[in-house]
Amino acid sequence: MATYLSRYVTGDAVTWGVVFDGGITALEGRYENTADLLENGRDDWTAAASRPFTHHAGVVHMLSPITTPCRVLCQGANFRQHAIDSGMDPDNRAFNLFFDKTDASVTGPFTPVTRPSHVRLLDHEIELALVMGKSIDGPVTITDKSLREYVVAVTIANDLSARDVQLPQGQYLKGKSYRGFCPLGPVLAVLDEDDYARLDHLELRLHVNGDVRQADTTANFVYRPAESLTELSEFANLSVGDVVLTGTPHGTAAKSPPAIVRRIATAALPEHVMWKLFIRRNLDGPFLRPGDTVTASIRSSDGALDLGEQRTPIVAPTEA
Repeated sequence: MATYLSRYVTGDAVTWGVVFDGGITALEGRYENTADLLENGRDDWTAAASRPFTHHAGVVHMLSPITTPCRVLCQGANFRQHAIDSGMDPDNRAFNLFFDKTDASVTGPFTPVTRPSHVRLLDHEIELALVMGKSIDGPVTITDKSLREYVVAVTIANDLSARDVQLPQGQYLKGKSYRGFCPLGPVLAVLDEDDYARLDHLELRLHVNGDVRQADTTANFVYRPAESLTELSEFANLSVGDVVLTGTPHGTAAKSPPAIVRRIATAALPEHVMWKLFIRRNLDGPFLRPGDTVTASIRSSDGALDLGEQRTPIVAPTEA
């Protein structure tokens, strides 16, 4: 059974604890960051099971269980239907699509996210985040069996994206890295032996104001975690506490026009005109607006692995 760890504020103190049904038991040690916790806290969180609750989960302010600085690496179009919606053939993919977000985007699971004043096409992307428990500093072949050496925990991520920056400017990093654009948590689920098989049967669901926008299962991954990390190791270093976001299901607000339409538009129109039309066409779409609330949950089909639920209010910038 997975161990569910949380990071939260009580008074002026930031504390780590183990989440149980009905409450949280604070850890006795002090851990500077996620890496310190994962490398040195196992005996502490194991012993917490025999101690009484110290807090009620509903009365503490939950923080991201992933501390910064960290690396946030991401995969694109890694669910079959989302790849199809993006104009790709999931059965004939020549490469795995990787990009990253800056860690300035990392925020807590219930923290309001400000939609920047110049952004109108703010999109949601629920994702399973793999949490590294072993560093990678060179090419390595990772198998399903050895995956447990490298990935020790998982959590929920929302890869919020400013499509009107990301796509017209061709800047994934900028469009996906505004402050608050990566809610993480609420829990850091440290996996046990049986949980690794469940990584192929996790159900992802995202709602906006109670309406389902995204729902799919990791059985529909195009690239599974072991092969993705193997490829990442060819060109990227990863440290303990870094995260890899494994792609989002179909159901995002941004819709890609059919490939033939894109080819005709690219040939007939200057690029800046094409993107201006794209933005105008999407302004009335189901993008996130101030006042919306996004909820995101991930759990295994058998219910044995449950990462809880994020709840993210979208707010307007405050006037200076």
